[in-house]
Amino acid sequence: MSNLKTIKSALISVFSKDGLEPIVKKLNEQGVTIYSTGGTQKFINDLGINVIPVEEITSYPSILGGRVKTLHPKVFGGILNRQNNDTDMAELAEFEIPQIDVVIVDLYPFEKTVASGASEQDIIEKIDIGGISLIRAAAKNYADVICVASMEDYSEFLNLITEKNGTLSESDRKRFASKAFNVSSHYDTAIFNYFNKNHEEAVLKISETNGKVLRYGENPHQKGFFFGNFDDVFTKLHGKELSYNNLLDVDAAVNLMNEFKKDAPTFAILKHNNACGLAQRATLKQAYTDALAGDPVSAFGGVLISNSEIDKATAEEIHTLFCEVVIAPSYTQDALEILQGKKNRIILILKDIELPKTSVRSCLNGTLVQEKDNITDTVDHLTYVTNNKPTTTEIEDLLFASKICKHTKSNTIVLAKNKQLLASGTGQTSRVDALNQAIHKAQTFGFDLNNSAMASDAFFPFPDCVEIAKNAGIRSVIQPGGSIKDQLSIDYCNENEVAMVLTGTRHFKH
Repeated sequence: MSNLKTIKSALISVFSKDGLEPIVKKLNEQGVTIYSTGGTQKFINDLGINVIPVEEITSYPSILGGRVKTLHPKVFGGILNRQNNDTDMAELAEFEIPQIDVVIVDLYPFEKTVASGASEQDIIEKIDIGGISLIRAAAKNYADVICVASMEDYSEFLNLITEKNGTLSESDRKRFASKAFNVSSHYDTAIFNYFNKNHEEAVLKISETNGKVLRYGENPHQKGFFFGNFDDVFTKLHGKELSYNNLLDVDAAVNLMNEFKKDAPTFAILKHNNACGLAQRATLKQAYTDALAGDPVSAFGGVLISNSEIDKATAEEIHTLFCEVVIAPSYTQDALEILQGKKNRIILILKDIELPKTSVRSCLNGTLVQEKDNITDTVDHLTYVTNNKPTTTEIEDLLFASKICKHTKSNTIVLAKNKQLLASGTGQTSRVDALNQAIHKAQTFGFDLNNSAMASDAFFPFPDCVEIAKNAGIRSVIQPGGSIKDQLSIDYCNENEVAMVLTGTRHFKH
């Protein structure tokens, strides 16, 4: 795939001029004829370089407030002609259409304009028409034309024309065509998703241009990739590269801690996407100590997250534990120095961002998309269905347990007391198994379950769970309700002085 072609002419029409100057100077040095429009034309003229206005080719001025500048047969004919086609060449000569060998375009910043909170009119005006058309035309005709469609490719293009003195191969042009179609498809996806933000159309369009190859996937024999802008969410201060499994645990940790974002100092420890320890206390050090007590065995190699700045005292405690990742909104300098004592420990600052409102996962030969579970159970959601009403302290523990339950793999039961996770049964095939697992685990680590609270992610179809709970010392229960046999569990609680509240919201997590 050699098919070498020397660049003799270039059309340049860009929104941002950053990084353009050295390219223009190099093209001029190589004797390339440059065509341009509007602000780009002025920019090139100001460099003291000769440029031919597109209007001289088309015999039309820029019209409609700049909406129409390059949309003309003499421009697109110059790009789309096939140089090995005699008829195309004859038509270029007949209609006095100049050959164009390079198209350099930087599109209107549509996504940045949307993100800025601009008015709808401003957003609409940032939908590029001419630029996107130039990109498609030049990339389609890569056999004869090279398309530079992004500022990110300026450096590579400049190096290419410098090293090869403006004579490029077809493989060079095809590589840039691929980059160009990546730009155009992403741009169109962003525009569609803006218009379809309320999901009037049941259509899924995802485009992520920031891809990262991971060391491997879930296991070493699997390839793994992350598509997204990690730096939008975190500032990475220290440690090794995050793995596929690290990223899954970090995602689970961030979503869980979001439930406690504005609360008193709260610390959580996660393993395999589930919390194995979580506590809320007056100080962060105590919150960490009590979270670790929930399961000091599983905490080994876990992901740690705090809703508050990590101080020296807390860092000294954390430093004695082997953990993969530490996440917090900030760190004191002396805390950071302590935590950086382990060279591979990943230390992240979580930025104050809005989390995505939808979740996406592959399924069979397609994709499942859903709104995230954005309901957090509060006092206002509670229905008191038993004669024995929970105390204020019990309500606090019930809601605390419910927040954890919402982010734990189903079937799950969560046990809590004094705003500390005692244990949870996770990912069991029956709710009874989940409860028995939680009880056994809590007792293994020496917790007193008397007067503790129990949360379930879904209803109890039979009273067996509340009976097991009562026999273990649990005295308050929160669950969504909704079973045709709810009354059986309610009756048992009434007969055994157990308080139960219903929320009306199921929190399955598969």
